[in-house]
Amino acid sequence: MLDRLERLDRLADEPVDHRFKGLPPDAEASGLTIGGLAAERRNLFTGGFTTPVLALSAESVEHNLALLETYSARHGLAFAPHGKTSMSPQLFARQLEHGAWGITAAVPHQARVYRAYGIQRIFLANEVVDPAALRWLAHELDTDPGFRFICYVDSVRGVELMDEALRGTSRPVDVVVELGAGEGARTGARTEAECAAVADAVAAVTSLRLVGVAGYEGEVPQADTDRVHAWLRRLTALAADFDKAGRFAAAEEIVISAGGSAWFDAVADVFAGIPELSLPVLKLLRSGAYVSHDDGHYRHLTPFNRIPQEGALQPAFRLWAQVISRPSPDQAFVNAGKRDAAYDLDLPEAQVVRDARTGEIRPAAGVTVSGLSDQHGWVRTTAEAELDVGDWVGMGLSHPCTSFDKWQLIPVVEADGTVTDFIRTFF
Repeated sequence: MLDRLERLDRLADEPVDHRFKGLPPDAEASGLTIGGLAAERRNLFTGGFTTPVLALSAESVEHNLALLETYSARHGLAFAPHGKTSMSPQLFARQLEHGAWGITAAVPHQARVYRAYGIQRIFLANEVVDPAALRWLAHELDTDPGFRFICYVDSVRGVELMDEALRGTSRPVDVVVELGAGEGARTGARTEAECAAVADAVAAVTSLRLVGVAGYEGEVPQADTDRVHAWLRRLTALAADFDKAGRFAAAEEIVISAGGSAWFDAVADVFAGIPELSLPVLKLLRSGAYVSHDDGHYRHLTPFNRIPQEGALQPAFRLWAQVISRPSPDQAFVNAGKRDAAYDLDLPEAQVVRDARTGEIRPAAGVTVSGLSDQHGWVRTTAEAELDVGDWVGMGLSHPCTSFDKWQLIPVVEADGTVTDFIRTFF
């Protein structure tokens, strides 16, 4: 069986072909592999890449990886970034190199991708009740003693279904009781009494082992600093109550986990006050959007706006599209639409224009993306806009998760336009 590094290396052996948007046609004609194309260090603008093409800033990705590594260490947090954001084994490897404890998943398919690339610690932030997925999990645990897996439980019925599928496994599946963020929020047991009932159900079976509590503060209704802190204090108090009652007797450490990309400062604040418990505590943060950040939703939500002394994330995405029509002085169309750009939270933000005649890059003054069709971007222009057919428009994107999942292969680009690598995604 190939190890993780060998599997990652094999991604570079894939041929450059029609599966991947934006790659130079001559590279396919020459029979280049992805690694071979990266080794040529072509320029994104003059090296034959076609539009639309999504690029990741090499410098910004490295900055963001280092910043969350430093932040987590400074606050005594273990870090399991949510892999659903990028679904890229190469970025997972970079995150692990930057101190990540493991990688978080949302569904079993994502965990299967992680395992295919040798991820040894997976936190699955959902209850898993699919028998086929649980049988696969049991096989992974049976055949790899070094594999650590933790997932949510939030109902007695869920515990029953998990137990039915997992009976006979060589070691129990580690689970954490999920405390819901409030009435009308997403998953999770709503009250401490319901959490206790779920914990009792876990204690009654041998296929599961209770190791902690968890939840997602991003779903707190009408979230603000006070409400999020209050819910996090409920979560940590639940862990202390469970510990006092001896519910973690079979565990080796107590896992307390929370933390999306909007409130990890609140998680750090509250987790710093966790009292001493009977076992070591793994304070597990799960923020995922940080690796690319964005130019919309997370630019406004990031906790670093509240704690600027801790640093600042940098948006790493830029979608380049070409002006293909300029039918009127106040309107233009580019060749990127819903199939290429995230649009579930905010429309793309026109940031720069690369002049087709001179190659000069200038601010996109007077240029606004006003709508998206499947393959067209609708652009509104004012009198100050300098925009002509053939120009390239560089756009910032909002919501990293839905940006990554539209692209199977993403060039990594240095500030001068040099393409140094390609990020493969598996959605």
